[in-house]
Amino acid sequence: MKSRIDGLDVELLPRSRTDEDGVEWALARAGEALQLVIHVRPGGEELLDDFEGRAEGDARGTLLVGPTSPRNAAGLRRRLSWLTPRPLGTATSAGLGDRLGLATPGHVRAVRTAGAGLRPIFAQQSIREMSRTGRTPTDVMDDATWGVFGEGWREGVGADADHLKTPEDIDACLAAGFSFFTIDPGDHVDPTADSADAEALRAIVAALPWPELEDTEGDLKARHLGRTVVVEGLQLRFDEVTLLRAAAKYGRAVAHVARMDRHLRRAAGTRAVELEVSVDETETPTSPAEHYWVASELKRLGVEWVSLAPRFVGRFEKGVDYIGDLDELETDLAAHAAIARQLGPYKLSLHSGSDKFSVYPIAVRQTRGLVHLKTAGTSYLEALRTVAALDAGLFREIYAFARERYETDRASYHVSAELGRALGVDEVPEAGLSSLLEQFDAREILHVTFGSVLTERADAGGFRFRDALLGLLAAHPEVYARNLETHFVRHLQPFVQ
Repeated sequence: MKSRIDGLDVELLPRSRTDEDGVEWALARAGEALQLVIHVRPGGEELLDDFEGRAEGDARGTLLVGPTSPRNAAGLRRRLSWLTPRPLGTATSAGLGDRLGLATPGHVRAVRTAGAGLRPIFAQQSIREMSRTGRTPTDVMDDATWGVFGEGWREGVGADADHLKTPEDIDACLAAGFSFFTIDPGDHVDPTADSADAEALRAIVAALPWPELEDTEGDLKARHLGRTVVVEGLQLRFDEVTLLRAAAKYGRAVAHVARMDRHLRRAAGTRAVELEVSVDETETPTSPAEHYWVASELKRLGVEWVSLAPRFVGRFEKGVDYIGDLDELETDLAAHAAIARQLGPYKLSLHSGSDKFSVYPIAVRQTRGLVHLKTAGTSYLEALRTVAALDAGLFREIYAFARERYETDRASYHVSAELGRALGVDEVPEAGLSSLLEQFDAREILHVTFGSVLTERADAGGFRFRDALLGLLAAHPEVYARNLETHFVRHLQPFVQ
């Protein structure tokens, strides 16, 4: 619906319009920019103190037109309860990460199209991704807020502060309003434990931070050594090597999670928050016995969590389908899901879950819906698909640059793409550019180089690619939203119960 407001020709986004206690709220598009529109009746002007913008009044009330600023986003979350992130509990859920800040409208549409029964997280980004894209926790929260408001989503949302490693990470994300905190203790996992012999394992375990674990080596052995645990027919026997390997590999990680959890609870005070534990970014899988040991030790330390991400068998690489034996994965998932039911219940979390289409039915079947899907970079790839359709020259430049950066940027990811297997930028006709996003190697190359692409400086100032990329998507929001909706419905439909 087009209108003229405050001297501007604007188009009100119809799904954003709402009336709460006599206050009218809407989001409007003026060219490529979005504007917040608020109308209050006479006597209600005090509400506008929470907002910034140009206000004009008459006998019918006061109209404020303001920018999509942090102050206005925070004011909206205070006034419209459905925009405030909240814990989602053990319901089937999905996190839809957005590295550009423009994907939420498409994400919301995909959730609607997929059907009822799935709890969404629209604000989701890891600290690592924030640093690589030059965004802050507030940026991530606010961009999702505007997307949810514009699409009129009122069914509740979570907000995932992903892969947090320090108390400072927690504080920054808590201040921005996040409700879901994913603790990543990967730096404290000992990878040598998988291949260490019994003598080496004994030495590692003896050196664990026992005061932080509120434990002793003797008490640990008294609780677990020689014990056989039965979990829904699965037998886990803790002989000496199995116990020592679990403690050596994950003991320091357990201590770190407990420290982070206690800091979060103190800092959050009376605010409702929830915790996820992630040990997925390791070289070797988490065995069922190791999962059981980690979960039981976290429980002993009083940690409460809603989901846990083990390192499953096979390879969960970025932006591509599962690599490995699906029957073996199903057996592995079944064991982990049984443990999660018995020691929780809590959800299993599928990290690097983007585009794992062959895995989704297995995960839903074995977890019985106690599952959280986490996606991130696939939304960036859909942005590049949009670019390929609208500006072939820009896409070619980005792909050529991504190839230059790949060998450096792949270092912090588990990926197996090779430059030699990916087509060169000049080998693809303009009409087939988007086909690069279907080719394994090219897709991973584009996926993991996002940070370099978005932060590369231009000689004349500004950003070489970022400004053009964001400008193009802002000028064609419906094209990007349609691409995202089509892509994400494939992700979400298997999880709808």
